[in-house]
Amino acid sequence: MTASDDIVDTLSFFDSWEDRYRYMIDLGKEIPSMPDDLKTEERLVPGCQSQVWIDYTIKNNKFIFQVDSDALIVKGLLAIVMAAYQKKNADEILAFNIQDYFEKLDLIKHLSPTRGNGLKAMVEKIKAIARIKE
Repeated sequence: MTASDDIVDTLSFFDSWEDRYRYMIDLGKEIPSMPDDLKTEERLVPGCQSQVWIDYTIKNNKFIFQVDSDALIVKGLLAIVMAAYQKKNADEILAFNIQDYFEKLDLIKHLSPTRGNGLKAMVEKIKAIARIKE
């Protein structure tokens, strides 16, 4: 899994947003597919234009997320979100400044409003999971 700082550094090398999108799609392709039996209604993220599922386990007090989407670019966005939250404990997840991270990536203004809302919904779902397990 790529770290959030690595993603910020790598995206800064690309001059065009077309190249950045291609990189995000490639990140998404690195995420293993979620088994179909985990793609249930309770794991579905409401507020996303595409279908997005988030599941988790906790190992050594750290969250191990399993995520998937039916859209390649959204799977890339999930990879970016996972770089921030994967293998972190609840306090680390809740303390991470996701807005600052997205600003460093210059991401939100380059997404459609529905994709931006979906991205926020993914983050809120992860934070809600962390709050429940605090």
